[in-house]
Amino acid sequence: MKTNKTSLTDEQLEAFGAELDTIRQRILAELGEEDAAYIRGVVRRRQQFEVAGRMLFYVPPLWPLAVASLSISKILDNMEIGHNVMHGQYDWMGDPGLNSRMYDWDTVCPGEQWKHSHNYIHHTYTNILGKDRDIGYGILRMDEDQPWKPYYLGNPLYAFLLMTFFEWGVALHDLEVENIVAGGRKLEDNRPLYPGLIRKIRNQTLKDYVLFPALTGPLFPLTLAGNLTANLVRNIWAFNIIFCGHFPAGVATFSPAECEDETRGHWYHRQLLGSANITGSKLFHLMSGNLSHQIEHHLYPDLPARRYPELAVEVREICERYGLAYNTGRLSKQLFSVASKICRMALPGRTSKRTDPGAVTEDALAA
Repeated sequence: MKTNKTSLTDEQLEAFGAELDTIRQRILAELGEEDAAYIRGVVRRRQQFEVAGRMLFYVPPLWPLAVASLSISKILDNMEIGHNVMHGQYDWMGDPGLNSRMYDWDTVCPGEQWKHSHNYIHHTYTNILGKDRDIGYGILRMDEDQPWKPYYLGNPLYAFLLMTFFEWGVALHDLEVENIVAGGRKLEDNRPLYPGLIRKIRNQTLKDYVLFPALTGPLFPLTLAGNLTANLVRNIWAFNIIFCGHFPAGVATFSPAECEDETRGHWYHRQLLGSANITGSKLFHLMSGNLSHQIEHHLYPDLPARRYPELAVEVREICERYGLAYNTGRLSKQLFSVASKICRMALPGRTSKRTDPGAVTEDALAA
């Protein structure tokens, strides 16, 4: 990889990668009953919150509690369970219910299609412009090297709509609508995707907006509104956690040329510079699916996410020794940074000069 984003030599980058590989092998050797008990415990809690939420809808004065309980269930299902299980983090357990090839989550996006766009495309080509379609999700301009056009004046509006309907944006991501509009993809190319997508949307819509509301009889409108609200809460939460892990100030993007002949050490380096963390409590990390440790997730996407907090201590120490920035900060700080970037990127021209994101800054270390 020919890159000017770090002052490290190729030899230093290989040593850096070897240290991270050593950590990975150690964690793989340690995986056991404690990890299995953890994820099974989270699954039980999610089920309990869902049952509580569904039951509380039968008591209209407790509608806010019902929505809160169902929202927590959906967030846990999507973030700490679905996302991590479908990354293969628990395949080693041999549990069919927690196997990446069999699990599907409580959202309109088919698991198989998400695994292609996320596990393969995004995690292979992380932050490579023109290859990683998660940069702006085909809707937003999120980097100064994305060519500006008048369409992007709507950047803030598009971001708000994507946040509100996030599960639908994720579901339609593999259709590459922007490439169809640009002429780089044909409608016929999406034909294999339609059956799975239609089936998942149909089943999810019937469950959330017909079956469960119908079970509450005359309370159908309240239950329907509750399910809509719970999905909205989940969408807003997931959008903000994911965007704060990928798009705050200091996160680097790469050109395809910079990533040619990429070694293991260079790959680790790209994952580090292309991600950001969010500080918070244990509960916050649980509700974020530990994607508050986005750096560790990109370095080790198939290791159980519950291990990321302990890994973060080691990874940060290694980064400090090698003089590499470790981008982390409070949720409020990262949110403000992302919102500012969304607004700046709506305007034409290069809005900021490239700096060396591989260098440690006082702000990065003090965050």
